[in-house]
Amino acid sequence: MSLFTLAWLAIWTVQLTPVQLLLPLQLDTPEDDWIRGVVSSGLVLGIGGLAGIVAGPLAGALSDRARPGRPRRRPWALAGVWTTAAFLVLTGFSEGPWAVGGAWVGVSIGVAVSSAAFTAMIADQLPTTQRGAASAAVGSSQAVGIVLGVGLVVLLGLDIVSGYLLLAAVIAAVGTAVALLLPDPSASEAVRPTTRDRRSLASLRDRDFAWMLAGRLVTNIGNALGTALFLFFLLHGLGQPSSTAQDNLLLLIVVYTLFVVAASVLTGILSDRTGDRRRLAVIATVVQAASGVAIALVPTFEMTMVAAALMGLGYGAFSTVGLAFAADLLPDEKDHARDLGIVNVTAALGQLIGPVLGAGLVALVGGFWLVFAAAAVLSLAGGVLTGLARQPQRS
Repeated sequence: MSLFTLAWLAIWTVQLTPVQLLLPLQLDTPEDDWIRGVVSSGLVLGIGGLAGIVAGPLAGALSDRARPGRPRRRPWALAGVWTTAAFLVLTGFSEGPWAVGGAWVGVSIGVAVSSAAFTAMIADQLPTTQRGAASAAVGSSQAVGIVLGVGLVVLLGLDIVSGYLLLAAVIAAVGTAVALLLPDPSASEAVRPTTRDRRSLASLRDRDFAWMLAGRLVTNIGNALGTALFLFFLLHGLGQPSSTAQDNLLLLIVVYTLFVVAASVLTGILSDRTGDRRRLAVIATVVQAASGVAIALVPTFEMTMVAAALMGLGYGAFSTVGLAFAADLLPDEKDHARDLGIVNVTAALGQLIGPVLGAGLVALVGGFWLVFAAAAVLSLAGGVLTGLARQPQRS
């Protein structure tokens, strides 16, 4: 569990630090044309998310088909972290939306491949009574990773290129070590999918699994709307200077992180004890929606702090319980990695749609209020869809 948590800490650090800080700084434009920078950032994140959507399930499906006696997940985990490191370096030296976007596609593919491999280990090796704790490790690592990455860049005064080089070193060192040290049981014929007994994307025909995916997707879009444009909101929504905005972004992320970690740990343990993951996930979407309402109605920095706390509380609970709920609903053990790759795609697709949709809404009204209102509505819709999936009996 310690190694598993460390792996996800590294993944979230190198993925979300550019999303929250480095990419907006790279793509920001002068004050008289700031909406173009918001749109460019949204498109870059969207294109990267699209690449992850394809790469994650594909890598998971191929790892499910490892030949008997060979490791299933480790080769893909290693390939993913090395790809991520290489393209982080390339992104750091890129200039302009097209070059940055192309390099970021490589980062997104590497993150998707490594995520699919590490996530599959939850279903491979843990019983249902421990999946909530494992999912809590994923959820809390996400928030801590943002603080770690943004904190290092801001407090050390790193420029954009140095920030990317630091992140590349982190994922290369930590990702490689964890992939080599984590247990990876060899594939066996009993759990290897065959052409005869599988149908393409058969899991999507499972009613409860499909509703869970829909709810997870919509909730993640709501979260991405509420968080992906934070730096732009501080710069152009609240009119803060760049240095002040970067410091305040770090403060917001710290608040967000504290509530994500607390919610992840508490709801992960609670869901393992009660088994009622669906109800907890639905409640979490309501809390997340409250953050969007708060900041849309009172767009001040103080209310933004409150909104960050609510967003962390809601999303921390949802990301943890929702992932454990997804693991409980997996239709076929022979396709664990492929199906969990699809589950991860919902988060990647949320990161694709959220920034693009957010950029469009900003351009439409010339401000940010509609972005946060839409985040609230989508969070509630995600809760409704999640509630349509039935909670399976505990094994």
